[in-house]
Amino acid sequence: MSWMFSLVLTIHILVALAIIGLVLVQHGKGADMGAAFGSGASGSLFGASGSANFLSRTTGVLAAVFFLTSLSLAYFASEKPKTSGSLMQDSVQSQTVPLAPAGGVNEPAGAGSKAQQVPK
Repeated sequence: MSWMFSLVLTIHILVALAIIGLVLVQHGKGADMGAAFGSGASGSLFGASGSANFLSRTTGVLAAVFFLTSLSLAYFASEKPKTSGSLMQDSVQSQTVPLAPAGGVNEPAGAGSKAQQVPK
């Protein structure tokens, strides 16, 4: 693997984990109703509505970075050199076929087959 592919893949995995963490930290739509009646959200680090806005924007930015790294990984994967032929053609060409039987004597076809060795 090239160093650029490894770097983009590492960033991609880290961004994916960060998105998962941010989505789990965010409150659902039903949590806003509780915050409206003073459930303690106003004393949080970002204020009453600041955390939702900050987390939503951060998730959006990370989603954009995830999308760009996905496209970059697809581009790097398509640049790999193409092989000629298929895997099956390569394996058939690399096998050697013996010209004479193992004994070195030209036997008639089927002389050493298991079908003739089985009693009838």
